[in-house]
Amino acid sequence: MSKMNFRRLGLAAMTGAALALAGCATPFKADVARFQTQLPAPQGQSFTVEASDPALQGGIEFGQYANLVAGELTRYGYRPAANGERADLVVRMDYGVDKGRERVVSSPGFGDPWYGGYGGYGRGFYRPVIVSGRGGRRYVYGYRDPFLWGGFGPGWGGYNDVSSYTVYTSGLNLQINRATDGSRLFEGHAEAQSRDNNLQAIVPNLVEAMFTGFPGNSGERVRITVAPPEKG
Repeated sequence: MSKMNFRRLGLAAMTGAALALAGCATPFKADVARFQTQLPAPQGQSFTVEASDPALQGGIEFGQYANLVAGELTRYGYRPAANGERADLVVRMDYGVDKGRERVVSSPGFGDPWYGGYGGYGRGFYRPVIVSGRGGRRYVYGYRDPFLWGGFGPGWGGYNDVSSYTVYTSGLNLQINRATDGSRLFEGHAEAQSRDNNLQAIVPNLVEAMFTGFPGNSGERVRITVAPPEKG
């Protein structure tokens, strides 16, 4: 498996990262794709969790995420291999977050009808007004009260509020191989977008999304929603 093209953040770097995602009440949504061939039904088979990137193996941060994966597999009926035991299954995982990209959004703004709503100071007071009658429609150049004529409705202003923010894409790759011959039994990929690059908050959600309905239907891509943690 090729190394994920993500920028990994160390614990020290994440200290200064925004924590909006962790404390946000918005549900976490991830796109999950899973593939399997002859993944054995859980009957207490033993497993170990390893890092796809050897540089992560043995790290405290990786160990934290590996424990989450181990907990999910245990919940489904597998078990962690005991010390000195040769595991039946080898689970390899990789995770990361990219550098982000800027997203620009605009929304209708409010144009002051008294100052420049129609092109300059004072021009908002008088403008052509459509009058309907038996003779059809005709235009009268006169006073237009914005309150009476609905001057604050659509088209009255003309200004847009423009803002930008950074969107980060994160991912989790998971493989399960048979230890005896190395044959691939399961592959999974979970991907999400967020306005935060804090892996300590993102990876647990990606792991939960990966194991929601595990092992899933082979070749199916699904959108998984993870509820935010309850306050308190």
